[in-house]
Amino acid sequence: MWLELENVVRRFGERSAVNGLSMRLAKGSIGCLLGPSGCGKTTALRCIAGFEPVDVGVIRAHGRVLASENFQSPPESRQIGMVFQDYALFPHLTVLDNVAFGLHRLDRSKRKRRAEEILETVGLAEHRSHYPHQLSGGQQQRVALARALAPEPEIVLLDEPFSSLDVELRERLSVEVRSVLKTLNTTALLVTHDQQEAFAVADVVGVMRDGKLEQWDTPYQLYHRPETRFVADFIGQGVFIPGEIVAAGSVRTELGVVRANGNGQWQTGRQVDLLLRPDDVIHDDASTLRAEVCQRAFRGAEFLYTLKLASGVQLLSLVPSHHDHAVGEQIGIRIEPDHVVAFARD
Repeated sequence: MWLELENVVRRFGERSAVNGLSMRLAKGSIGCLLGPSGCGKTTALRCIAGFEPVDVGVIRAHGRVLASENFQSPPESRQIGMVFQDYALFPHLTVLDNVAFGLHRLDRSKRKRRAEEILETVGLAEHRSHYPHQLSGGQQQRVALARALAPEPEIVLLDEPFSSLDVELRERLSVEVRSVLKTLNTTALLVTHDQQEAFAVADVVGVMRDGKLEQWDTPYQLYHRPETRFVADFIGQGVFIPGEIVAAGSVRTELGVVRANGNGQWQTGRQVDLLLRPDDVIHDDASTLRAEVCQRAFRGAEFLYTLKLASGVQLLSLVPSHHDHAVGEQIGIRIEPDHVVAFARD
């Protein structure tokens, strides 16, 4: 493994910002620590970079110990590039000189050549003579990425890299950044609170809560097969409906008996909550199961309907936008729960 954290703890007084964090990231992979504010993701990144010490546990990169309880390698010797949230560009230096800044071990001609190569990779070669204030926010972000990549680090860390950008630019740049990192086969780890950003950039995502990883998995698995109720709540949209185990892998609900993952070990009669995503609930005019439209959000190609069953339980459903139903209207629905997951009733 290229980057490995083993039971890492970082305390501030009585509080553990990182509390037993363990994860592995393979060479050339892009990972992401995702979670709400205060979950410890940025502190974990700072521990990897060497800006915070480790109180317990070990951090390794390419088999080399970077930090432990008794050892702290200085940041400049870790072969780690860092892209900060505010980019931290030097305003008095040109784009080319900003990118070349960390290449002091090379002679002047090699520094210039390497900086020009990486600017070409990130699509900013024509801006080499500009100053940061002459660039857009997205261009500044790419300069910061180029500066981090120029010394050919073993790992690149990105701290909320798109948080200051508008939504449309954020979505476009997240795809561009992933493309650059993959082109260079760079191992990278970013932190964010935005799951769409995490899913667009990362191969594997870790959902953090109270300094610990709830689940370290692919975006697909996090969405369709969450291992904890917190992950199920935090990732995507969905609702929980009450159910009862009637056989191994079968749950009886108001919508009928459905098959569900995660409940094979539970006894018959156990009360559970079943997770249903909007794409599990299908609009079907021929269905005898009816639901009332409570809210509707137009999304261009689709409506996101909030539906109410006879019991008062509410569901979400994504419906093609040519099915234009008014609030208060009754519509037919059916469920296709390919990846329904059940959790013990709180």
